[in-house]
Amino acid sequence: MLVMAADMANLVLDERDQRLIAALQCDGRLTAERAGEALGISARTIHRRWRTLAADGTIRVVAQPVRPDSTGALLLRIRVLKGKLDVIAAALAARDDIPFIDLSASGDEIHAVSWTQPGSRDPLVFRQLPTTQAVTSVTASTVLHVFSEAADWRHDVLSEAERAALTPAHQDPAPGAEPDEVDLAVLAALRDDARTPAAAVAARTGYPDSTVRRRIARLTAGGRLLTHVAVDPKRLGLLIDANVMMQVSPDRLDSVGRVLAAHPAVHGALATTGPFNLYVAVWLQGLESLYQFITQDLGGLGVTSAETVIVGQAVKRPGSSTTIRR
Repeated sequence: MLVMAADMANLVLDERDQRLIAALQCDGRLTAERAGEALGISARTIHRRWRTLAADGTIRVVAQPVRPDSTGALLLRIRVLKGKLDVIAAALAARDDIPFIDLSASGDEIHAVSWTQPGSRDPLVFRQLPTTQAVTSVTASTVLHVFSEAADWRHDVLSEAERAALTPAHQDPAPGAEPDEVDLAVLAALRDDARTPAAAVAARTGYPDSTVRRRIARLTAGGRLLTHVAVDPKRLGLLIDANVMMQVSPDRLDSVGRVLAAHPAVHGALATTGPFNLYVAVWLQGLESLYQFITQDLGGLGVTSAETVIVGQAVKRPGSSTTIRR
C-alpha cells in the first residue's frame, strides 16, 4: 500500500505544470507570452514545459468536431457477462458515433454516449446490442439538455482574474451562419492538434496563410473553434472518477443542473430521460471527497435519490486515444 501511494504521488504533476495545463483549458491556442503575462512565469519556461507535456503524452490539445444542431445523444448502460467487458468495450470504441466509454470498477457494466438522431430507432440499441450474447441488458436514456461537457471543465487551480485574462472573448454565431468549406477544412486540420500553427494549417489545406489566419480568428471569436485539453485526471491529483445519476424534482431540474455544471469536480452534466433525470460525471481527490460531494453538495441541492458508479477505466474520452487495459 505504501509503494502504491508513493507511485501515485510521483504521478501527480507539480503545481506549476497543473497551472500551465489549466491555462490551456482557457484557450487551446494560447501563446506562451500571453500565458506568462497572466501567470508570472517566463515564456521560455512555458514553451519548454508545454513541449515536454505534449511530447510525453501528458496532454493533447484537440479541436472539437462541429456537430450539426440536429445531432442527439443517448446515454447507454450496458451490462455484460463477466470476462466479456473488454471485447464489447473494444467493439464500441471502434465506432465513430461513440465518443465516450467508461468501464465500471465492478467489471460488469459499460457506460457510453452514442450520437443518434432524436426520436429514431437507433440500430445499435434496437438490434446490434440486444443480439450480442455477451450483453445481458441495455438501458438507453435520451439526453434532453447539456449543461456542460468535457471541454467546459476547468481544473480549479487558477484565480478568477487569471482565468478571465486567459479566456478569449466569444460572440454567439450569427443565426444560420454554418461553417463553410474553408472553415470545415481548417477545423479538420486542427482536430488532432489544435495548436498547429496557421502556416502548417495553410500548407495542409492549400488555402493562403492570410485566409487561414482570418478564419481561425473568426472561428475562435464566434465560438466555432472550441478546444479541449485531454489529460489523465490522476496526473492532476484527481484519483476518483465517478458517474452519478440522480433524481431531481422537475421544477428544480434546470437550476440544479446549472449549479452542478459550475461545480469544480463536474466535467459533464446532462438532463436525461429515464428513471434518473440528471447525470453528472465527476473527478475528485479521493473517496472521502466523493462522500462529501454526495452527502453535502447533492444533499444541499435537494436531490431525492442518487446512484453512484465508480469508473474503473476510462476507455474513450474526447481527445484521448483508445486503449483497453487487460
